[in-house]
Amino acid sequence: MIEVKNLSKKFKDVDAVKKVSFQVNKGTVFGLLGENGAGKTTTLRMLATMLKPTNGTAKLNGVDLVTDPEGVRGQIGILFGGETGLYDRLSARENIEYFGLLNGMDKRKIESRINTLSTMLDMDDYIDRRAGKFSKGMKQKVSIARSIVHDPNIMLFDEPTSGLDVTAVRLVHDFIRKIKDQGKTIIFSSHSMNEVEKLCDVVGIIHKGEIIEIATIEELKNKYENMALEDIFIRLVGGQNE
Repeated sequence: MIEVKNLSKKFKDVDAVKKVSFQVNKGTVFGLLGENGAGKTTTLRMLATMLKPTNGTAKLNGVDLVTDPEGVRGQIGILFGGETGLYDRLSARENIEYFGLLNGMDKRKIESRINTLSTMLDMDDYIDRRAGKFSKGMKQKVSIARSIVHDPNIMLFDEPTSGLDVTAVRLVHDFIRKIKDQGKTIIFSSHSMNEVEKLCDVVGIIHKGEIIEIATIEELKNKYENMALEDIFIRLVGGQNE
């Protein structure tokens, strides 16, 4: 479970995130939907302990990110879009193994997990090849395996399909569905209405650093006269732009 309470982040005179609060139950995909610059990434980076909140806090499986950031890191897996951050000179296996070691895993457990993940993600043909010449889709598969090698209970995804082709996007979507079925707690950040509608149980719409609506897709459509999610989004944020 994730409990976010008045989470805020200020950069000099800019309030990037303003008193954001929400809860995500176990086995739930929570979609953080917003325009570029709305505060999605800043929120995810605070939850990942990559940024320290200016005010507020959050508990991830009961661990407070302000008082025990190291404890939070052991609870989470992170998959961000854009650059995968793999070491080009290492093989896919070595990249995954390195992150397992960083998470304090035993080598035998890491080897077992890599074999399982390699089969699950269809990486057997290149698991021992260097990552530098991989396609973007292949790199994303390795990034996925790396993010869950320690079998975390909570996953944080910040636009993980950014820049991927259709096949790779489907892979990421299938992966999210699989780990949801395993009871993982997931926050999925996106500005794609289609992705959010396909994957998310609950949606939080963020605009200019503030959560302006939280509901299931069905609740949103009932509230807004069965409008499409895109139309609901435009109705909520379109008239609020500066």
